[in-house]
Amino acid sequence: MTSIDSLEGVVLAGGYSTRFGEADKAVAELAGTPMIRRVVDRLATVTDAVVINCRDEQREAIRDALSGSDVDRRYAIDPVPDRGPLAGIGVGLEAVDREYAAVVACDMPFVDPALFEQLYERARGHDGAVVRLEDGWYQTTQAIYRADRMAHACTETLESDDTRILAAFDTLDVITVEEAELEDVSETTFESVDTPDDLQAAARRLE
Repeated sequence: MTSIDSLEGVVLAGGYSTRFGEADKAVAELAGTPMIRRVVDRLATVTDAVVINCRDEQREAIRDALSGSDVDRRYAIDPVPDRGPLAGIGVGLEAVDREYAAVVACDMPFVDPALFEQLYERARGHDGAVVRLEDGWYQTTQAIYRADRMAHACTETLESDDTRILAAFDTLDVITVEEAELEDVSETTFESVDTPDDLQAAARRLE
């Protein structure tokens, strides 16, 4: 699989991972490999470069976790820690050089690059493309966004009373892709590792 022209990656890693305990799940070992390394490596197969959004105190540990990777990467540090995924998306997208970005949370180690290829095809000419799952939930942290437009919408939405990611779409042209429309995308792509038990379950699947 080759990289897609005009697409950059953004990995969201700035949350405090409260359900995961005291450890930072971004750098937690999953079957011998830091979780964020698994995400970055998968994302890098369809992007030219990857931006890591995180808190300043995370940067050294994340750099260590990505040691040895030849992925072109840089860091977008949260000016205010842990303001939620909307803020993380905005900060990450502000650092993007390409027109479009593939955004994914660091706790989704099974992310399927094929998903981004399909979403990118749908997003071009629009402000983004997101999947609506069969249960009606929008998968906003594994999506394609037009970097400048979504970054601006994030900033404006953070100043409002409604700081949901979906609220940022109100002024944008974001395409909704139904989960049933996806072709040959792994069923595990949207699985997230939120707790130590989730991590153990994910590791068993990789054995």
